[in-house]
Amino acid sequence: MDAELRARFNADFSPEKYAALLRCVNESVRWPADFRICETPIFLTREFTAEAVAAAQAIRAQTQGPEFLQHAASAIPAGLAVPNESAHPEFLIIDLGICVEDGRLVPRLIELQAFPSLYAFQFMLLGCMRKTFRAIPAGWTSAFGGLHDNEYIELLRHTIMGGANPENVILLEIEPEKQKTRIDFACTEALLGIRAVCLTKLKKKGRQLFYDRDGREVRIDRIYNRVIFDELERRPDLPVAFSFQDDLEVRWIAHPNWYYRISKHSLPFLKTGHTSPAYFADEFPPNESIDDYVLKPLYSFAGLGVDMGPTMEKLAALARPRAWILQRKVNYAAFVPTPDGAKSKAELRMMFLWPEDGEPVLVNNLVRMSQGKMMGVDFNKEKTWVGSSIALHPR
Repeated sequence: MDAELRARFNADFSPEKYAALLRCVNESVRWPADFRICETPIFLTREFTAEAVAAAQAIRAQTQGPEFLQHAASAIPAGLAVPNESAHPEFLIIDLGICVEDGRLVPRLIELQAFPSLYAFQFMLLGCMRKTFRAIPAGWTSAFGGLHDNEYIELLRHTIMGGANPENVILLEIEPEKQKTRIDFACTEALLGIRAVCLTKLKKKGRQLFYDRDGREVRIDRIYNRVIFDELERRPDLPVAFSFQDDLEVRWIAHPNWYYRISKHSLPFLKTGHTSPAYFADEFPPNESIDDYVLKPLYSFAGLGVDMGPTMEKLAALARPRAWILQRKVNYAAFVPTPDGAKSKAELRMMFLWPEDGEPVLVNNLVRMSQGKMMGVDFNKEKTWVGSSIALHPR
């Protein structure tokens, strides 16, 4: 990381500036952040940035090959396939742990998904970081490939909306006003003019879907889908007028099938210089030490169900071992010095946009900072210099 800029930032930091950052984040749009915002960005050198970009691009390239698509054909659980699948996902997220190996920092694949992340919120967070912290040089950015702010917004707009009227495009979620990511929904509306709508508010007429917009019934042409399906399975109480398995006249952004096709299900297949060994639970090699692995359910979100201490007895007790993977543990680096003497670890989320008429473009990033065993909130309670952040590098 850039040690000189890190030292300058830490020397310039104050609790008052952090409070100003939170005010900027929480007062800029309709909903505040319901997750912890970290006190600092991380500062990447050109060399580490180039390696992280190359790692993400190599992993992305493997998801486009014919062998991968053959592997992904079995990813969708029985009965959950959605009609009219798109040729490719509009979003690709690649999570890279910043690890230490042989005395140097390296990016290593943790997970990936073809599901939206906080594309709009990260744009706002960058603006608030720039506004609050004068120690950040003007030429530093979170975007990749020389992408400028206006180009990022236009690519996001084109990917989600195509050429549709904003009122005919919705962000679909389960009770969006209650979700921890609701600030991203508000940022999306501020940037693109599309509203977050609960799936219980939709009406179905034939093969078409409609929603109420200011007292008018408006047809939906495109759905920016933010429904997480393991959450949907846990909510049988929801009165929904349609099924995801219906043959509907809507364009899904991204199509729900890609949620399964590019996911933890992909990890055993992906093999690059920045991936770690991974196996389905029923294919774990007898010559490997299970103590070196973490057990993950295939389709859970936000770390739910992850077991950091699996045993062979636990594997034998799994009712559906094909629904679990074992991935070799990585050694996260504690590399971000903090004013209280502790050091934080980080995970770097590389965010691609892939418009239906274009090629995948690496556009932005998200960082999760931690001082606990895992990146989640439950492992970082009452800690500072942890939470959601962003990585900056020289343009």
